[in-house]
Amino acid sequence: MVFYFQPKGYDPATKDYTIYMGRDKHENEELLKHALPLDVWFHVDDLSSAHVYLRLPKGQDLKDIPAETLEDCCQLVKANSIQGNKVDNLSIVYTLVSNLKKTASMEVGQVGFRDYKAVLKTKVEERVNAIVNRLNGTKRDVPHPDLAGEREAYEKEVRQAKKAEVQAQKKAEKSAREAAEREKDLRSYKHIMQEEAMVSSKDIAEKYKDFKEYEDDFM
Repeated sequence: MVFYFQPKGYDPATKDYTIYMGRDKHENEELLKHALPLDVWFHVDDLSSAHVYLRLPKGQDLKDIPAETLEDCCQLVKANSIQGNKVDNLSIVYTLVSNLKKTASMEVGQVGFRDYKAVLKTKVEERVNAIVNRLNGTKRDVPHPDLAGEREAYEKEVRQAKKAEVQAQKKAEKSAREAAEREKDLRSYKHIMQEEAMVSSKDIAEKYKDFKEYEDDFM
């Protein structure tokens, strides 16, 4: 079971900034396994809580998350932490999914970080029921989401985009080479030094009586 939420400012057409989280720690393992590089992971710092994910629009990063969307994620994490829900000035950590690491020795639902410098922190002063209730009003339960299929579709799209980029680059390089060759040819004398236009001294002797006659004809 995966729960999906719509943060404030959510656009149904583009599905920008979709929030989702698992039902329990076992679901969290599946979410982590199939999360996209576009996903941001949220958790209460140093306390047990739900793992909340925010899917960013393409081309955006942590610094691009709107303040109200960030607040929605933090409030949702706090509300889904037994201990954290009772604490004010709660610290929340968040980072891109690509910065999470999972080793064989870790317990179910436990994760670590590849780079602690890439982990951001923020504070939630108190629970805001209006925000939590609004988010719960958009809550959608999906019993068996195709997480693997979503990941596969994303990776296929990335590969196609990369392929198109490489092809465009090769085409541009080919055009540049051809343009350089044309420029080089124009700067040379090849266009006026054609073999059929060249006259030898033998040709002159056979056609003209003397050099003066050739000169008069040339002029």
